[in-house]
Amino acid sequence: MKITSDAFPHQGQIPSKYTCDGNNFSPGLEFSEVPAQAKSLVLICDDPDALAKTWVHWTVWNINPASTGIPEGSVPEGAVQGVTDFGEVGYGGPCPPGGTHRYFFKLYALDTVLKFPYQATKEDIEKEIEGHILDQAELIGTYSREK
Repeated sequence: MKITSDAFPHQGQIPSKYTCDGNNFSPGLEFSEVPAQAKSLVLICDDPDALAKTWVHWTVWNINPASTGIPEGSVPEGAVQGVTDFGEVGYGGPCPPGGTHRYFFKLYALDTVLKFPYQATKEDIEKEIEGHILDQAELIGTYSREK
């Protein structure tokens, strides 16, 4: 399985348009080679370089496995977004206080559909998908704020 973006290459700089310094839109993402037996997809975007903990920027679950991606600034029909570490539902773009941070866009193909409310957190999702992951892929982008 693969996850890519037309906004930035793997390990490349995320354009400011997709950050708190720009429009804070979610970047367009493309999915390929999803296992045929997948019942749903989950996307988690987080920053392991945050000071106190790994900072959650976006969670989306119950993405249709036939989906070829997520268009810029949108959420797939029928998918559910969770609460981020910004305390809000939906995408919260990179906004590091200093230095270069890495942002991991992790895609999981599951053998099940998740059943919990939008208030679910990354921790809730990770517990629920344990034992249900058929395949996974990762796209990493970087960002550093200009001072």
